[in-house]
Amino acid sequence: MAVATAPAPATTQSPQCLTGDLGWLLSHASHVLATELVAALAPLGLGPRGHCVLSAALDGERTQSELAGMIGIDKTTMVVTVDELEKAGLAKRIPSKADRRARVIAVTKAGERKVGEARAIIDRVQADVLSALPARDRKTFLAALNPLVADRLAEPVACEPGLRRREPRG
Repeated sequence: MAVATAPAPATTQSPQCLTGDLGWLLSHASHVLATELVAALAPLGLGPRGHCVLSAALDGERTQSELAGMIGIDKTTMVVTVDELEKAGLAKRIPSKADRRARVIAVTKAGERKVGEARAIIDRVQADVLSALPARDRKTFLAALNPLVADRLAEPVACEPGLRRREPRG
């Protein structure tokens, strides 16, 4: 299977005025990485959002709302995503064992295989992206981001106007 290759490195650097701007750096890096993942996962017929939903659903019995909250997507987008995953035979809505009134997202065997295929592609893209850092800094970089995401940057704050997440389709 052909996997999209990373684009040639840009010949320009970040604007000097933004090299210390954490928000801009993280936003730009996230957007560019997301576009690479959309391109790399396209041959599987699965996008990063669908992969996140399937991966999180594999982690335990959760409703659509719980999964949406876990991975940070709005409820409407979650409904559309699960509809697409169901149509593709990768997931299904089933009654919860704990509360028969609630529906949980169950990953099918085909969905489990797709998650494995996607994980291999994502790992390759991530390794390629991280290769821009010295080998000794790669794990440190990820280790440093995790506490930010788990603590200080875990939840968005209310703001006006509200911000939408910049996500690729998929």
